[in-house]
Amino acid sequence: MRIRGWFRPVMYRRVLIVAFQLLLTTLAYLAAFALIHGLPLPDEAVHGFVRTLPYLLVLRLLLAHRFHLDRGFWQHVGVRDLVQLVIAMTLGSVLFPAFLVVLGQLHGISPSVFVVDWLLAVSLLAGVRVSTRWAHEQMYSVRAQPGRRAFIIGAGEAGEQLVRQILHDRRCPYTVVGFIDDDPATHGRSLHGVPVLGMTDELRRLAAVHTVSHALLAVPSADADCMRRLVDRSMAAGLEVKAVPALRELVTGSAEVAQIRDVQIGDLLGREPIELELGAVEPLIAGRVVLVTGAGGSIGSELARQIARFHPLEIVLVDRAESPLYFIYREIAGAAPEARVVPVLASVTNPDRMGRVFEEHRPDCVFHAAAYKQVPMLEWNVVEGVWNNVMGTLRVARLAARYGTERFVLVSTDKAVQPTSVLGATKLVAERIVLDLPSLRASSTDFRVVRFGNVLGSEGSVVPLFKKQLAAGEPLTVTHPEVRRYFMTVPEAVQLVLHASALPEAAGRIALLEMGAQVRILDLAEQLIRLSGLVPYKDAQIVFTGLRPGEKLREELLAEGEHALPTSLDKVRIVECNGSRHDASLLARRLRRLREVTSRRDEAAILRALSCLVPEYRSVAPQWTFHRNGNGNGHANGNGNGAIPHVRLPAREPRAVPALAARGGVDVQA
Repeated sequence: MRIRGWFRPVMYRRVLIVAFQLLLTTLAYLAAFALIHGLPLPDEAVHGFVRTLPYLLVLRLLLAHRFHLDRGFWQHVGVRDLVQLVIAMTLGSVLFPAFLVVLGQLHGISPSVFVVDWLLAVSLLAGVRVSTRWAHEQMYSVRAQPGRRAFIIGAGEAGEQLVRQILHDRRCPYTVVGFIDDDPATHGRSLHGVPVLGMTDELRRLAAVHTVSHALLAVPSADADCMRRLVDRSMAAGLEVKAVPALRELVTGSAEVAQIRDVQIGDLLGREPIELELGAVEPLIAGRVVLVTGAGGSIGSELARQIARFHPLEIVLVDRAESPLYFIYREIAGAAPEARVVPVLASVTNPDRMGRVFEEHRPDCVFHAAAYKQVPMLEWNVVEGVWNNVMGTLRVARLAARYGTERFVLVSTDKAVQPTSVLGATKLVAERIVLDLPSLRASSTDFRVVRFGNVLGSEGSVVPLFKKQLAAGEPLTVTHPEVRRYFMTVPEAVQLVLHASALPEAAGRIALLEMGAQVRILDLAEQLIRLSGLVPYKDAQIVFTGLRPGEKLREELLAEGEHALPTSLDKVRIVECNGSRHDASLLARRLRRLREVTSRRDEAAILRALSCLVPEYRSVAPQWTFHRNGNGNGHANGNGNGAIPHVRLPAREPRAVPALAARGGVDVQA
């Protein structure tokens, strides 16, 4: 009964369409005779019309079915549908007289009739469809209440699609007043009846004239500089800014033009988003057992999401935090029902627990993302930082070697380069463990490291902090006007980790991504304030707190004696040391010493042992003073847009860390 209930309306509708098209075909053919022979029709013309009409109707019917003219929705007819119609009508008008010749039925019919019939048939059938769509658009474009008055910035393909969607969707909250485009060739023209009004540098005047409150950025291919310029001009005109998804989202099909969203801080980073081809990753993961440590964190959870796309046999998610582990387990189990997803509540520093996990699951590939990562937290909690970041890495790496794991990938950070913090020093030790420790190098496991900069939007990172401060009406806190960082989005960072795990050149080495120029944190703060519809230093203040212990003004990607080599992938490089590798036996002895003093929770001894392991480590917080300029104000941004009150930051006492190995003297041994 359900089949019949569905079948009848569809068939009735198709029968009505076919009947109506046959009626129009008959009228067009009759009108062609009337135009050629005049009215009343001569008897010979009447006989010719009646004799040949059945052949024409059968031919038109067959071609309509072949070109799908008997289905579809006329209220949504498009150019493709009209092209199909013209092709079908043309083919019919060519075949019809040919058939009549073969059948001997052509006598008494003027050849001009076929030409006029083609013109009339195309006009009638196309006209009915276009009229139906026009009537539908007129009916649905009327709103009970006007929407928010908006400009669409960009009169290109994305702008055309966006205005068409807005005009057709009664639920859309926007009323498009006009387009804004910097191409003079578009001025004075219109798209779907909406005029192109002017250029972006006229936004302030145009917004006032047309009482517009919103700007919809329909420039998905715009780079970060262009996006910043458009956002700044829109904000200066007092407009709330929204945007269509970025080009990469449209190309991959993860978003549509009509999905208007807020402009995101990642759109303004100053470089093109990085997209890596991950096809080489699938052979490493498909049908394999993959273990991810730190699976509840920003990087670990995104690793789990992307790994699930490559059809692993089993994903083992390890984390010591119960709630994040539970949520990522539920998400991955739903996204990859064909894989076995195992949540393991455990600390990577617990050798017995982790040993049982490795013995039970025998992972083929390990992604070690578990780490404490906040610079000030580790300065205040040295014992826990060393225990988790160094000893946790050592224990997981040894288990991977013992149980024959094929590949082990350590997630590292640019703070490991010339470290000035406990975090950086512990991550550098972790790098040396997996690359230089004799017991690991002698195993069959392929150990490799991935090094990258700050992750935009991760837990504890600067942008979420800024957003919370804005929401609470508090000043945004920046440590220093000139502090800069490399930034990546979480998906970008995880793409690098996955690609480095499969890149042949990365075996036993450090891989890093070409991340462009460093971004000034102050610029991020100012942009975020503007994106919130506020004016920096007027509606929202920025306060400078001073560099925290262990922090640098600028991060680095390569240490002294290191240089980057290109790989088969344009955006990924390999770190190469000019000198020989570190003394592996000395590394092992000093690790034993570090483990002993960490077990005793002797912070001073830990720092000494850490300094022996990492002679480059200098825990010194720079002192600085922010002075007024000549007119009594301090300008913190490079273009002098924001005058900031005079600030003098308190000097911090540097922590004394004896660089024993650097002074050439003392070898701390177990």
